[in-house]
Amino acid sequence: MTFAGIASAVAALRLGSLPAFTDTLVPFSAGLLLGITGFGVLPELAARFGFLCAMAWLAAGVVLLWTINRYVYAVCPDCAHSHTHEQCAVRLHGFAPPLVAAAVLHSFLDGWSLAASEIQSQPLGITVFLGVLLHKLPEGLAYGSILLSALGSRRHAFAWSVVTQLPTVIGGLTAALPGPNDGAEWIAYALALAGGSFLFLGWHAVKSDWKRRGARIAFSSALSGAAGAAALHHGLRLWLRSS
Repeated sequence: MTFAGIASAVAALRLGSLPAFTDTLVPFSAGLLLGITGFGVLPELAARFGFLCAMAWLAAGVVLLWTINRYVYAVCPDCAHSHTHEQCAVRLHGFAPPLVAAAVLHSFLDGWSLAASEIQSQPLGITVFLGVLLHKLPEGLAYGSILLSALGSRRHAFAWSVVTQLPTVIGGLTAALPGPNDGAEWIAYALALAGGSFLFLGWHAVKSDWKRRGARIAFSSALSGAAGAAALHHGLRLWLRSS
């Protein structure tokens, strides 16, 4: 499944190098990030905490990244009033470090949940494996295209896309060790942090495209990505219930 995420990122990098896809791919991928959070991360958190509490934890993740952006590291330089976007060498400069950090955490949790379900039951493990595998495809597409726009280099974007996917293996190996599954409540809080980061970055990627090309084009592409993520996660839930 790690290779599925990497292959999806490679597809995004190839599409991102084609002029016909470049402008559309960034807001579409931002919509995927938003959709993954809204239709994938949020339901998982709601199942554990309840809907209102899950929303609060996601909001806390957004506020944390906003605070970092405001006072520690300029995650989104184009959000500043003094920023002159026409002078930017790359479209989403500053997005790479927080996106990679959130993606690494998210991939680690994917691997953890897969190994934990396999330990509980082999049929459950197979079901979760297929679910995570399908979930990796839009995830890799989103990471690859946004990293390309953030770094301006296909080679660097590919390298960091690989970095975002490798923790899936580490998470699986860690969960398989004796003891780590006991009292692993921290997983939900880490998932909320990753989800909040995706919301922050996804929204600002859409906003960046909005400034460049107008609201109608930016939001139509982003909504297409979010709808794709919604359809995928809804289909996975129906399939899991029937399995």
